[in-house]
Amino acid sequence: MTDIPILFEDGEALIIDKPGGLPIERPRRGGQSLEDRFEQLRLGFQRDPVPVHRIDTDTSGCLLLARNPKALKRFAKAFEDRLVGKRYLGILAGVPDSSEGTIELSLAKISSAEKGWRMIAAKKGKPSVTHWTVLDERDGRALVEFRPETGRTHQIRVHALTGLGIPLLGDPVYGDGKGAQRTMLHAAALSVPRDGKPPVEASAPLPRDFAALGFGDGPE
Repeated sequence: MTDIPILFEDGEALIIDKPGGLPIERPRRGGQSLEDRFEQLRLGFQRDPVPVHRIDTDTSGCLLLARNPKALKRFAKAFEDRLVGKRYLGILAGVPDSSEGTIELSLAKISSAEKGWRMIAAKKGKPSVTHWTVLDERDGRALVEFRPETGRTHQIRVHALTGLGIPLLGDPVYGDGKGAQRTMLHAAALSVPRDGKPPVEASAPLPRDFAALGFGDGPE
């Protein structure tokens, strides 16, 4: 048995609950990655499952894996066509002025020798849309539900900083990295439609480090 929780399983797909801090691909500097668990995650199949999309190393929660090449192609197209339902929970290092809204900020990648690469809001970047709702407030921090329409790199992290003016707690790139051991972002739910079949969908329970900061899961 694998020590990675399986949230959904059928002949085409797995949705796993990826631990925060575990990279999907092996880091250049070495160390553990999800790739080390692919053989365990075969669960009797001949092929290793393949990640359909990416979530950041620090981000915990729902990650879809395809169990064959045809399924991978179909699922990837669903992401590309914006048919996938995604729900994230994040803890902000402050409390927004309003309780809900929509952020529309195009994103572009920049890099420098000193700071490496990061994403920024830029008019000539790729269009990015995130809907958000505050679910709870504790100790000057807010638990926020994010529902991204697009899937740009670091989208929620940049939209939190630039769109709301408050970074995610613990974010070392777009915040000060303080207050938590990791960037506090959790992929709480995922739903991928399929022609002629029920959708591939799952919800991931809130991780312990969210609960340790006094936050329980918000309403479904």
